[in-house]
Parts: sequence; structure tokens; C-alpha cells
Amino acid sequence: MTLSELPVKTRQVSAQNGFSLIELMITVSIVAILAAIAIPSYTSFTRSANRTDATKAMTFDAQALERCYSQNFTYIGCAAAPAGTVNSSQGLYSITIATPTASSFTITAVPIQPPQTGDSACASFSLNSAGTQQAQTSGGTSNTQACWGST
Repeated sequence: MTLSELPVKTRQVSAQNGFSLIELMITVSIVAILAAIAIPSYTSFTRSANRTDATKAMTFDAQALERCYSQNFTYIGCAAAPAGTVNSSQGLYSITIATPTASSFTITAVPIQPPQTGDSACASFSLNSAGTQQAQTSGGTSNTQACWGST
């Protein structure tokens, strides 16, 4: 008897098309867990990164006011940074410049567009002519170091 004459046992392989319901539900639950972690983290990072829109606009305005003061010895009537309210460059914050006296100014920023309107950790920023940076939470407590990144 040769090898080719021996009976060959064939195994029937059942063909399975697609995924089972259990496999699909496991995949959906893994994606849901990852999304539950990633979305809040991304939102927090985005809010933190967008805070630079306020601090940058306020710093540029303060520089313009200081240039004006060094030339005219007054903050009032400075054309480069006129007193009033304007939007920041990305439109996320409302920037208000107040010059109550010829030798002082205060610049404040408050969020006006999402996602910054949901940023309760840094609800308002301020910068004055002495260079003092301040930030407050939506509850009114100081949070300057976290919001400005300095003291």
C-alpha cells in the first residue's frame, strides 16, 4: 500500500463570515472607554492652549500703551491701543482697555466664544500699568499662576 492509497481524513471547516455580536460589543465598549478618557482631556488641553489668545492680546496692547506713554507721557489718547472693547485675534475673548488716569491703565479679558466660555478655571484675566497679572476663576478666587503661567 502506497501513501496515495491511504484514506485521507478531511476535516470540514465551517466558513464564518463577519463578526459575532460579542466581538462587536467588546469593540464598542473599548472605543467608548477610550472616548470617555480622551474627549475631556482634549477639551481641557484646548482650553488651556486657547488662553494664550487672551494673554497675547493683552500683552500686545500693554506694549502699545507703554510705547505711547514713553513718547507722550500719557496713556490717554493712544491710537495704537485705544480705550474701549475689542475682540482678541482669534475672537475667543473680549479685551477691554481702561485708562482711568493719564498714568495708569487696566486691560481685562473675558471669554466670549466656546470652548473658552466653559473655562471656569480662568474666567477673567487682567493686566495693569504696573505689570501686575491677575486671573480669576468663575467663583472669583485668584488663579493667576495657572492661567498666566507665572506669578
